[in-house]
Amino acid sequence: MSRAFNFSAGPATIPEEVLRQAAAEMLDWNGTGMSVMEMSHRSADYAPVIEGAAADLRELLGVPANYKILFLQGGALAENAIVPMNMMRGRASADYVDTGIWSTKSITEARRYGGVEIIASAKDSGYDRIPPLETWTPSRDAAYLHLCTNETIGGIEYQWTPDVRALYAGDVPLVADVSSHFLSRPLDVSRYGLVYGGAQKNVSMAGLTFVIVRDDLIGEAHPLCPSAFDYKVVADNDSMFNTPPTYAIYLAGLVFQWLKRRPAAIGRPELTPLEAIETLNVAKAKALYDALDASDFYSTRVVKQDRSRMNVTFFLPDEASTKRFVAESAAAGLKGLKGHRAVGGIRASIYNAMPIEGVHALIAFMRDFERANG
Repeated sequence: MSRAFNFSAGPATIPEEVLRQAAAEMLDWNGTGMSVMEMSHRSADYAPVIEGAAADLRELLGVPANYKILFLQGGALAENAIVPMNMMRGRASADYVDTGIWSTKSITEARRYGGVEIIASAKDSGYDRIPPLETWTPSRDAAYLHLCTNETIGGIEYQWTPDVRALYAGDVPLVADVSSHFLSRPLDVSRYGLVYGGAQKNVSMAGLTFVIVRDDLIGEAHPLCPSAFDYKVVADNDSMFNTPPTYAIYLAGLVFQWLKRRPAAIGRPELTPLEAIETLNVAKAKALYDALDASDFYSTRVVKQDRSRMNVTFFLPDEASTKRFVAESAAAGLKGLKGHRAVGGIRASIYNAMPIEGVHALIAFMRDFERANG
């Protein structure tokens, strides 16, 4: 069987060796005679699955001891509501930076539970950049500052982390939706109060949501917050207050182990796992953006310094060309390249599991398509 190169934004491609291991263990995990998806989440058999995944994630990111790792459900969209229900903590409003569609979804949900101050926005420039830090206008008593650090739809990524203490002259927690570039590069968790995301891009299959939160920020959830989404309740129960997404956590654990093998796999044992995967991601993104910049047929709209390494968006001269590109690329084994319906064009999601061979195959197809249609 020949596997396609899957450029879908999510659910997205998963490392082939992880899929093969999961397939081999499907009917009998670790000699139990059961599939992981059949096990009781409270059984002794399942305990090492969730405990191992949490421990590996803490190791990969160097998560400090005073942060909780939570496994939940509902995806990042649900967290857009769950975050303010947990993080307002009696304050009247929170600050948000608007960099695209996912930022606006976060803002819409947060307004259901408190005030929102949009302290910077890229809307006027067509969401083609991150607003320069000097244009941000922080409010005086914000509960937290929220960013979407990689806009999956628009292809915009923060390559820097704002100094919140300098911005606010105080301890305002920085909160980030990191869904679509989580574990694609090192992340200093200690600079954030909370990071969250859906797992179906770089971590696992759909169904799992991760939250990493500083422990002094939990325990003051809104009275209407469901118990299953109260971070203190979830933390006190080790993500077992209700049945967690057991198989998705198992698959995440396999991906974490795959990441830990990357330095040896690329012959760079001196690197950390996330430094190793970042090296690969930089190479993939550079190859694709270089091809786009060298072409007069394809165009990109995001300014260079804010281009996403994970979600590369570009456009063809007209809609008819775009439709042909999507159809012919799919026939050539390059799947999931159609841009989001809100913005159109083409979107190539080149997450951790996308091999560089897939990027080279896309570039070759792009050149052939341009010669035939340009």
